[in-house]
Amino acid sequence: MSWWGKIFGGAFGFALGGPLGALLGAALGHRFDKGYDRFMLEGADTEADVERIQSAFFTATFSVMGHLAKSDGRVSEAEIQLAQSLMSQMQLNADQRQAAMHLFNQGKSPDFQLDDVLQQFKQECHRRRNLIQMFMEILIATCLADGLVHQAERNKLHYIGKHLGFAPFIIDQLIKMVQAQQEFAYEQGRPGAAPPRSTLKSAYQVLGVEENASDAEVKKAYRRLMNQHHPDKLVAKGLPEEMMKLATEKTQEIKKAYEQIKTARNF
Repeated sequence: MSWWGKIFGGAFGFALGGPLGALLGAALGHRFDKGYDRFMLEGADTEADVERIQSAFFTATFSVMGHLAKSDGRVSEAEIQLAQSLMSQMQLNADQRQAAMHLFNQGKSPDFQLDDVLQQFKQECHRRRNLIQMFMEILIATCLADGLVHQAERNKLHYIGKHLGFAPFIIDQLIKMVQAQQEFAYEQGRPGAAPPRSTLKSAYQVLGVEENASDAEVKKAYRRLMNQHHPDKLVAKGLPEEMMKLATEKTQEIKKAYEQIKTARNF
């Protein structure tokens, strides 16, 4: 049984307390009274530990997504559609979609405790940086729902990133990479035998390297990104199984970008 089946049915072998437990409990109509401090098994990879991280990731993702969508003063239709699109990609069932939207709406609330949520989320992830980076990339995609990251959204991303251990310049790099991934995916869908120059430029940006980077630098960037987004590794560390498709799509775009650069460079 998945983490969702266990937590929804009340038969789970882990306890998600704290602010994340309160949010998820409200979304499910349950009440989780146990605290979470005594469950902080540093570096543990037991089944219960991974399941708890999965529930924390799900809860933090949709609630902080709602908070971030409100950061520029209003929640746009594009941001709501992106949240719904994410749910569709994850193939959530009716109960999961309802819980996700409830979390999204809780995140929009003026009394949403962002700092507490981020603190617990970071603790739950046990400093699993690749997992936390995936979380940031999903949030960045939310901001890019209307095509650009507004200054208020960028400031909020910097704030969230700081709490999770990412310097502002790292967040800016991630913004460029996620934007390039979206542009690259769009451009790849255009008809024509030869890809346009803009697509090749986007391919470099997907890998986070300059066009004048050496072959060795390109290969190193590709391997690093593939390792960071490897679906099986992320799920083993606590990414909800439902989000595995997102990681898979990211690795596919990274591969496509790398193959295009290889073709252009003849290596």
